[in-house]
Amino acid sequence: MKTDGQIVEAVKGGRRKGHYLMVDRYGQEVFAMIARMVSDMMDAEELTQDTFLRAFSHIDSYDPQRASLGTWLCRIAYRLTLDFMKRRRPLIIPIEDREVWQTDISDKQLEDELSTGSEERIERLELLVDDLPPDERLLLTLHYFENRKLDECAFIMDTTPHALANRLYRIRKKLYKQLQKI
Repeated sequence: MKTDGQIVEAVKGGRRKGHYLMVDRYGQEVFAMIARMVSDMMDAEELTQDTFLRAFSHIDSYDPQRASLGTWLCRIAYRLTLDFMKRRRPLIIPIEDREVWQTDISDKQLEDELSTGSEERIERLELLVDDLPPDERLLLTLHYFENRKLDECAFIMDTTPHALANRLYRIRKKLYKQLQKI
């Protein structure tokens, strides 16, 4: 099995095998991340292809000291997908998002509400997560479901870990408020 470094060197050398190995190793991960942000699977497939084409043409900018190869590819995918979504439809912030800021909720209340184990509650929470804007849904997925550290999420989403910690808190607060309405 080739290491990421060997794959990168093969791609830099223009060898097709390097391209195939990179797509084989990371294609599903990149596609899955994009598919969480766009609803049309054909768009997700096209964006996945665009991600790898961009990666191949910019392989010299990859720095293994900053991120793993998979994380670097996810960052490219994230940026391409955001650009795609911006061209497709304008960003609309629902009115209920404004309500989130009007009520203080303790961390303990958030944890108690969002970590309840009842099956019905989990199903409702999953539906609410599915209705979140794509970038918020992706952040929750990367951090909570894929167990990525905030540093890695921040690299992918091109922001700081502190900013993401704040966003995670706001998203959790929004979910809490929506669960209270149900």
